Amino acid sequence: MGPSGAGKTSLLEAIAGLRRAAGRLQVSGERLLDSAARIDVPPEKRRIGYVPQDSLLFPHLTAEDNVRFGLAKRGTSSSAALFDEVVGILEIRDLLARYPATLSGGERQRVALARALATRPRLLLLDEPLAALDVALRGRILPYLLRVRDDMRIPFLYVTHNAGEALLLARAVVLLQDGRVLASGPPSDVLAAHPVEAVDPGASFDNIFDGALEKLPDEDGVGRLATPGGTPLLVPLDPGFPAGRAVFSVAPEDVLLSVRPLNGISARNVFEGIVAGLDRFPNDAIVHVTAGGLAWRAHLTSGSVKELALAPGRRVWIAVKTQAFRRLR
Repeated sequence: MGPSGAGKTSLLEAIAGLRRAAGRLQVSGERLLDSAARIDVPPEKRRIGYVPQDSLLFPHLTAEDNVRFGLAKRGTSSSAALFDEVVGILEIRDLLARYPATLSGGERQRVALARALATRPRLLLLDEPLAALDVALRGRILPYLLRVRDDMRIPFLYVTHNAGEALLLARAVVLLQDGRVLASGPPSDVLAAHPVEAVDPGASFDNIFDGALEKLPDEDGVGRLATPGGTPLLVPLDPGFPAGRAVFSVAPEDVLLSVRPLNGISARNVFEGIVAGLDRFPNDAIVHVTAGGLAWRAHLTSGSVKELALAPGRRVWIAVKTQAFRRLR
């Protein structure tokens, strides 16, 4: 994570061998770069997959041929098995005959990810793969990334401005600023200890909640998410997703705040809470609220913060519509 110009993409390109670099790089016990020992393994021999932000699919090849491009140097039997594996995990079989120009942004990213996985990389580099997608598409692509991590067990370095994605996907966060490491460690520790919004004005902070999901017995399309230690949340229940453990996100812009009790409104998730803190910026603010036993972030204009006289310790009520939640897993 880090602001534009911090060196995130440069770091990925150096690891992939696409940018000249000095220093030392070791992956899976093998030295790929060691300036002192004059070791610099060329990109094609590093076995590192790279998915840039704009996918860079070959426009003259079908989706199938793009994916098979990564299989060119593999044996017939192993290629066939790997092709079927990545096509199945990323659910792109219906896209194989189409050309990149006919694919949506989310479909192109899935094909680009499949092409990278087809090389059977030992490390995957993902440069803001969801940045160009809208909220709904991001919510559909994230589960595929979780499957790559959990089912194929391929580690990846993931560049993002979205702290919610970091909390969901990462085991460690590296916060960059001006080409240097400002902080690193477990995601929750780094994001709690540093005002990331101040470091990276482009950062976004989706609220992420996980728990046990069950269907409401008397209402179709709505489920109850039992969060550990928190109040159950009413969330949309898609029949295509099973109940059980689930992860949902809601954007800070969809968290509404009031300084008076909320009655007679359509939002189904209404909780009383306390303002825990504010991160102020020139035109807006992130308001941290503890409500329903859960930590929330709400994105408000500076005018709203002033009008509501929000300050740490102020009692507030939050409201979130059921349909504002997006299932990530």
